[in-house]
Amino acid sequence: MSEATIAKKAEMVKQTVELLNNAQTAIVVDYRGLTVAEVTDLRKQLRDAGVKMSVIKNKILDRAVEGTDYEGLRDTFVGPTAVAFSDEDAIAPAKILKKFAEDHDALEIKGGFVEKSVKTVDEINEYASLPGREELLSMLASALQDPMRKIARAVKAVADKGEEAA
Repeated sequence: MSEATIAKKAEMVKQTVELLNNAQTAIVVDYRGLTVAEVTDLRKQLRDAGVKMSVIKNKILDRAVEGTDYEGLRDTFVGPTAVAFSDEDAIAPAKILKKFAEDHDALEIKGGFVEKSVKTVDEINEYASLPGREELLSMLASALQDPMRKIARAVKAVADKGEEAA
C-alpha cells in the first residue's frame, strides 16, 4: 500500500474518531436491501432531526473504536454498515431508525451508544419508546403551569369574595 493511501486512511480514522467523540448518540445499522429512494427518505428524516448518517468502512470503524469506551461495538461492524450520529438530541436517532425499521424490514439496527454508553439493540429500542425532547418540554411546561393556575384561581376567589362583602 502506498504512503498516500495509508495517510488517506489514517485521516478517515481520525475523522471517524472525531465524529464518535462529538456525538451524544451513534446508532449502527445494516441498510442492505433498502432502495435508493428509501435510503434518501431515511437520510432526509434524520437530517430534519439534526442527525447525520454516514456509511463507513468496517475496518475504519474498527480502528476508530480501538482503545476507547466504544470497543463493545466491534462485533456490529459486519456487512454493510451505516452510522447515525447525533450531537444534540440523544433519543432522536433511535426513534427515527426504530420507526423506519418497523416500516422497512431491510433496515436492521445492530447496536450503538447513547450518551457515551454502549447499548444493546433492546436498550436502543427502549430509548426509542421514550418521549422525545419536544414532548418532554411540553409535559414540563404543563406541569409548571398547573400550580400557577391554582394560585390564580385562589386569588380570584378571594378578590370576588371581597367584592361581594363590600
